[in-house]
Amino acid sequence: MSRRRFAKEFKLGAAGRLQSGESASALVRELDVKCAKISEWASQLEHFGDDAFPGPERWPSSQRFCSKQQPDPSFVASTNADTPGREPAEGHGMPEVQAMNGRQRVLAALRGEPVDRTPVCNPTSVATVELMDLVDAPFPDANRKPELMARLAATGYTELGFDSIMPVFTIIQESSALRCKMQWEQKDNWPTVRMREPIWIEPDDIKLPPDFLTHNDTKCVLDAIKILKKEYGDEVAIIGKTMGPWTLGYHCFGVEPFLLMSLDDPGKTKLCLDRMKEATVQYGLAQIEAGVDALTLPDHATGDLVSGEYYRRYLLDLHIEMVHRIPVPLILHICGKTLDRMDYIAQTGMAAFHYDSKNLPSEAMDIVRNRIALVGNINNPETLFAKGPEEVRREVYRNLDAHVPLVGPECAIPLQTSIENLKEIPRAVKDWHKEHSTPN
Repeated sequence: MSRRRFAKEFKLGAAGRLQSGESASALVRELDVKCAKISEWASQLEHFGDDAFPGPERWPSSQRFCSKQQPDPSFVASTNADTPGREPAEGHGMPEVQAMNGRQRVLAALRGEPVDRTPVCNPTSVATVELMDLVDAPFPDANRKPELMARLAATGYTELGFDSIMPVFTIIQESSALRCKMQWEQKDNWPTVRMREPIWIEPDDIKLPPDFLTHNDTKCVLDAIKILKKEYGDEVAIIGKTMGPWTLGYHCFGVEPFLLMSLDDPGKTKLCLDRMKEATVQYGLAQIEAGVDALTLPDHATGDLVSGEYYRRYLLDLHIEMVHRIPVPLILHICGKTLDRMDYIAQTGMAAFHYDSKNLPSEAMDIVRNRIALVGNINNPETLFAKGPEEVRREVYRNLDAHVPLVGPECAIPLQTSIENLKEIPRAVKDWHKEHSTPN
């Protein structure tokens, strides 16, 4: 396949980024930059009807345990207090709801049921260097040792006051178990896959190792989930993460080879995705057995790389299949501008879509039309990382004004993000509900 043809096709997903007539070599240079960005996103990219949504009777039963590490009562009590219900969208009444804890609140929102207030949810990662230092659980060890992973993950609840705990900080645990070449980095940087050193070339290369679920880097997550479930039980939603086949394609085939394959040989690409999806399903089921309440499914058919038509062609049916095979609420995550695929995503039967700040909340809500919950979309690099609580609050209010069902950061946050900015998210949610409460 010629580079010139690739340039023509690639403009589907990079509209507005290439000028008409720009050379193919310039496109390749841009793709190289994108490949490097995908590596960086290997932790910051981290998104998914009632009949298609498995009910609670199919979820693993959970038992309430006493928490060994109690949250800061002065902060968490204020954010988890009984507050008025979310102001309903026009034409939709919402009954008064009794006080909920974090787990009840998140799961009700994922089921499309009334909540006492909008949940503050983290489907990807809120780990920061500051939190690592606070509980002595630094990267890279917190990605490879279950006790440290659980300790760092718990701070999302105990220190920040979120309604969920997410112990899978990266998007590379499965890739390590598949034998991708890894770069684990240090405390202040994300571990990544060396995608310029692919491990697979052809569909027949795709095989799950016998120790896929017992490999240190997948088992670490399973053991951390068990620890968190035992310590926090029904208090807070435990969310796991299983990578989608499109993301695994980037990791195992390399970004550029995988995208070229998708353009040149759709049949071969679909066969690869069909085989890689078994890693997604198996790891998801293992996390359910370990005790998660829901799963994030990052599948990075991001708007910066591929078009909405690509999503329909390659992933829509696969994601529908995931809903039927993985019996907990699924939260699809895709970075970038995704308005062009949100209608398709809303047809999957997934519980929620974790969406990027590049999409306006009001526009996104107009597209999904209550067919799927949205989670997000507080900006990471400009707002949470570089600005202050006032700007964070403004973005929280923008989501709440649009009736977004669950609020949180748009993706895995930069590791140097201020704790105070993260704490502002649940504070702002509480204050918004106070301001919009109906007097008795």
